[in-house]
Amino acid sequence: MASGTESDETADTPPLTNTIYKDPDDGRQRFLLELEFVQCLANPTYIHYLAQNRYFEDEAFIGYLKYLQYWQRPEYTKFIMYPHCLFFLEQLQNANFRNAMAHPVNKELAHRQQFYFWKNYRNNRLKHILPRPLPEPVAAPPTPAPPQQPVPPVPATTVSVTANAPAPSPMQYAAPPGSALAKNEARNSGVDRRKRKRMVKN
Repeated sequence: MASGTESDETADTPPLTNTIYKDPDDGRQRFLLELEFVQCLANPTYIHYLAQNRYFEDEAFIGYLKYLQYWQRPEYTKFIMYPHCLFFLEQLQNANFRNAMAHPVNKELAHRQQFYFWKNYRNNRLKHILPRPLPEPVAAPPTPAPPQQPVPPVPATTVSVTANAPAPSPMQYAAPPGSALAKNEARNSGVDRRKRKRMVKN
């Protein structure tokens, strides 16, 4: 009977075969979680947080970062909205970078450089695009000039020029220097008005 009870126990336990786990949603949830985590790496403050909380000292986490490098392949990069995360993912493979990001100064430096990149990206990109040569204009055939009629000669007249006379000013409507014409300025008109009121009162 002992053999009968053993067979009953083995019937209740599943066989020890290599069963492959299959996601119920075909990996969609895992894809979205990994995409979100990779895109969080675009933020230097988040990398600093990971370094401060000693995630980078865990070998399993370092292995996970190596595993996530598949996001650099073209069939996956099309889903990424923040491409800086791929740069930081590559940098996180280096132990020196992981240690450096634990310091707030390095976090601020990375954040500042990222800001300047975003600020000047378009201008820097346009500098490196080779300008296209302009098309050469098509030369129009020269048109014959109309024949010019001779100008009749002008009789010579004598103009008396005095050596001490000043040359006329190019400003036609300006008042000559030293003229006593009053200027129409708001500050002068106010002063004059006050003087008139005092004169009337006296």
